[in-house]
Amino acid sequence: MTKNTEEDTKETVEEPLPEGEPTPIDHEEFSEDSEPETDESPESALLKRLDEAEEKAKENQEKYLRSVADLDNFRRRTARERDELRDFAVGSVVEDLLPAMDNLRLGLEAADNHPEAKDVAYGFQMVADQLKKTLEGYGLKESTPTGEDFDPNLHDCMAHEAHEEVPEGKVIKTVRPGYTLKKRLLRAASVIVSSGSPSEEDGGADSSAEES
Repeated sequence: MTKNTEEDTKETVEEPLPEGEPTPIDHEEFSEDSEPETDESPESALLKRLDEAEEKAKENQEKYLRSVADLDNFRRRTARERDELRDFAVGSVVEDLLPAMDNLRLGLEAADNHPEAKDVAYGFQMVADQLKKTLEGYGLKESTPTGEDFDPNLHDCMAHEAHEEVPEGKVIKTVRPGYTLKKRLLRAASVIVSSGSPSEEDGGADSSAEES
């Protein structure tokens, strides 16, 4: 009885695998029941992909709107800089023409004292008017502030004179007209400003003498 038991034990002992041989896989351990379960259904996966696509589309739309706004700002800035450059160039040319316009104006004023030169003066007056009109088309505006309040920002006071009718601080006479180009001052008008009536000045002087 003991002998048979020893033989059975020998039969059941498995021989060791040679080194380097892969371990046999028990396919029963990897049945369908052992696969990992996932909670995500095909519908939820599709909805997730749809949400991601919508988020991406929203992001692209924001980038597009920013690009359009940047392009619009660039166009406006370029147009403004172009206009400023053109106005600066026109202003430089007009400033160079102002002395010639002054001489033409003085010549026409002097011609008024010579009736024999009336026809010639008329022709030069037409030229002066045409030149003035052309420059006005570029935004030039002439300023002759006679009778207006003196403004140190726009007028250059050459002298103060007493005047019976013109109140103090008013412009009595425009010696040389001023010019602006699209609200840009090219040249201040040279003027004579009233210091009040002579009687007020004399009264002020008399009172000062009495006080002394």
